Amino acid sequence: MPSPAVFNNKDGAVYTTSNGAPVNEPYSAQRAGLHGPLLLQDFHHIDLLAHFDRERIPERVVHARGAGAHGYFEVTHDLSDITSIHLFQGTGKKVRVTARFSTVGGESGSADTARDPRGFALKLRTEEGNWDWVFNNTPIFFIRDPAKFPHFIHTQKRDPRLTLGTLICSGQNPESIHQMMILFSDRGTPDGYFKQHGYSGHTYKWLKDDGSFVYVQVHVRADGGFKTLDVATATRLAGENPEYGIQQMVEAIDAGQYPSWTVYIQTMTPEQAEKFRYNILDLTKIWPHKDFPLRPIGKLVLNENPLNYFAEIEQAAFSPSHTIPYVEPSADPVLQSRLFSYPDTHRHRLGANYQQLPVNAPIVPVANFQRDGPMAFVNQGNRPNYQSSIQPLSYQGRKGHIDATVRDIGRLRAHENFVGGAWRDLGEITELDFEQPRELWRRVWNDAERETYVKNVSGHFGLVKSPEVRARQLSVWAAVSQDLSDRIADAIGHPHVQPLKAKSAEEALNFRHYIGAAQL
Repeated sequence: MPSPAVFNNKDGAVYTTSNGAPVNEPYSAQRAGLHGPLLLQDFHHIDLLAHFDRERIPERVVHARGAGAHGYFEVTHDLSDITSIHLFQGTGKKVRVTARFSTVGGESGSADTARDPRGFALKLRTEEGNWDWVFNNTPIFFIRDPAKFPHFIHTQKRDPRLTLGTLICSGQNPESIHQMMILFSDRGTPDGYFKQHGYSGHTYKWLKDDGSFVYVQVHVRADGGFKTLDVATATRLAGENPEYGIQQMVEAIDAGQYPSWTVYIQTMTPEQAEKFRYNILDLTKIWPHKDFPLRPIGKLVLNENPLNYFAEIEQAAFSPSHTIPYVEPSADPVLQSRLFSYPDTHRHRLGANYQQLPVNAPIVPVANFQRDGPMAFVNQGNRPNYQSSIQPLSYQGRKGHIDATVRDIGRLRAHENFVGGAWRDLGEITELDFEQPRELWRRVWNDAERETYVKNVSGHFGLVKSPEVRARQLSVWAAVSQDLSDRIADAIGHPHVQPLKAKSAEEALNFRHYIGAAQL
């Protein structure tokens, strides 16, 4: 067979071993004589096989299937009135961005058009470190209790006996009904990866030098609008072109039709949070735009495809804990859980030094005394291995941030003081959990969208065999709207069901999967 250089000499490279030695015959292997056994001394052959055996890193447990690109974020509006984040002091600043979009539940070989939420992750390389936005394409989520998350994800994975996909129902977790209604509308099947919006979902805190802060939610809205596929088209594309979303984005960028988004924030003061109808730490709730309008802050543009998907996208590691000065997480329990979970999975998947990989490395020098371990190729020179109390590595440039945060924590964050010992908490279901999905059904959707939702969800729900599960889930829809529940029941041939009601306040407290005390 001819040398591979005949077929693969695009860059004029000479074929070598992993230590750089040229190899004349890459397809040959050393033997002891013409027909003898292979020789252990043949480093090229052994190294080739050993690396081949290890060339797949563990795929992500969630968000395994994805696409990505590079671009920039440009600040278009000054935010110095609400925060001292350096990036937003003035306008016109640009930072380089790496983006990754993904489905949630499927394996890396699953289809781009699956009915699933979409991850929407951005790595902003600022002058004060990398700032990761790890968002979804919906403004809310299925759960608000962090211990439910692994169990929830397992409901989307394959059955251990049959390796078949499983079906999710929200009858035991009614707080998820708002997200489930969005998922089973056509918004559950976006038209590719870049014709969709991104939302922080979680509440964050953006601070000022004096220690004051506002609560913030971020919205990244596609300039071309949120485009969706109907169920028939999404199903057809899943079979005909599973890479539909990836191909669409690569071709658009190659053609100079750069995807772009306008970035907005919603803000809320601590005083407003105290009076807000919903808990701002509840990931299943939105902030109404009429009360907390969108404020534009910048523009996101993707204008560069990766040259190597594995190096630049598969190895990209995003985490909500990767923040910069003046940005803090709120006490949202699901967010707090993610602050640990994301870096932990990166250490498992990519290694302890995942931040040193080129796609993850910040543009500023790192000085943190973290050395050695697998693939440590930035070992920070001959600096001592510990923090000196004589010559400390201190944060000199923005000292006001540190002083104000410590000084004013009690005065300005009284509503976030934590009193007492540790205790376990599980969110209760109340009438508030059904207000927003009821608005979605009655006022936001038109007749065609309501009909589409009933058709989409009935196609899946009709596969449920358990009468108890059917009745319980129909009761959740009935709590949203009796009309909604009756239409789904008619579509699957099931008797109409009334909302579940607790028989007593004690039962409402003890059995939180019931529609609670609000319906006593």
